[in-house]
Amino acid sequence: MSSSLLSRNQALQHLVHQHLNQLAMAEGLVPDSILAALEAGSMVLLGNPAHRALEPLLVGQPARVKINANIGTSPFSNCPDTELRKLKAALAAGADTVMDLSIAGDLDAIRQRMLAACPRPLGTVPMYAVGQQILDSGAQISSMRPDQLFAEVERQAAQGVDFITVHCGLSRRGAELAAGRAMGIVSRGGSMLARWMRENDRENPLLEDFDRLLDICLPHNVTLSLGDGLRPGAGADAGDAAQWEEVINLGRLAAHARERGVQCMIEGPGHVPLDQVRTQIQGIKLLTDNAPLYVLGPLCCDSAAGHDHIAGAIGGALAVEAGVDFLCYLTPAEHLTLPDEADVTAGVMASRVAAHAGETALKRPHALAREAAMNRARMALDWEGMAAAAIDPASLCRRREAHRNEEVCAMCGKFCAVKMLRPEG
Repeated sequence: MSSSLLSRNQALQHLVHQHLNQLAMAEGLVPDSILAALEAGSMVLLGNPAHRALEPLLVGQPARVKINANIGTSPFSNCPDTELRKLKAALAAGADTVMDLSIAGDLDAIRQRMLAACPRPLGTVPMYAVGQQILDSGAQISSMRPDQLFAEVERQAAQGVDFITVHCGLSRRGAELAAGRAMGIVSRGGSMLARWMRENDRENPLLEDFDRLLDICLPHNVTLSLGDGLRPGAGADAGDAAQWEEVINLGRLAAHARERGVQCMIEGPGHVPLDQVRTQIQGIKLLTDNAPLYVLGPLCCDSAAGHDHIAGAIGGALAVEAGVDFLCYLTPAEHLTLPDEADVTAGVMASRVAAHAGETALKRPHALAREAAMNRARMALDWEGMAAAAIDPASLCRRREAHRNEEVCAMCGKFCAVKMLRPEG
């Protein structure tokens, strides 16, 4: 392990030494390809040694596409026990990671309970904790001291958070470019930083003092998820100057972080019309030197309220085929309210279907193997085999329950096409 990134990141090196063979087996990769991808920055290994319950996770090519579920309290719904139930629902549905986006209650306590309960990587947005402290005290976000933000990152890194969204690429120039948009700035963290910059007549402290952030994250192997504070919040804003100015900054910052031994992912759009998804993904990948790309959706239309998980899955499938590595789910509650446990499950499943559809189009072996297994089981009317091959076996079995003693499905009965063409049919 003499490669530069691994040699500079001792925490990462230790994780690789402990888990490389297991990770290679789980991903169907050879260990050398994982090491090469980590060094190139096209893959990251999520894992903070302080997260005691953790199973480290690879994100990025050539590993399989991963799914993230967002949960967390809000000022209108603040029940830590509910969020833990949602965490369990996300994991049960197959989420690979979870992000705690809590903005109400005792955030330290909520975060530490989630870390203890979550065996998969946990992410956060440290700016939310700082914002909560300031806004709940009755002050304005403009009163934030940069030291508060860096101290919060350090606190969460020591607690065991595995990856953090930090809006380092949002510059004063970018915020100004977004002023004429249909939806302006829709990122919560991005909007807080944009207001802070405007009212203090200063540059983004995360951009200006990026090396300080790297110094905090390196000892803990906290992966930076370089946030898209200027992501388009409406299809009409996709691909504008503000978005691309930030992407260019993110590519430059990711390259510098890798030189320092800190792993980075890039966050992406956002609301993007379907005909622009491919070019957006390919452009972001090009400008960020193929760093792992983590996208919200993208939502391919703006008017699917109540069904945004479907709009996101449509965009997500195309995005995966175009090169996305990591899908952040959307739920039926997106843009409307805080998701409940059923919403969390629906969101994870929609994103898993999107990832599988994209990976099937890419002809990745694990996706093709699942498709082949399902086709064999369907041809044999083998319902146990179908459940084993299904992305959501529990849903298949639940739907099948009333007719589980029948060989055929309840839609066709004796008109079953498969049975009709059997010799004894």
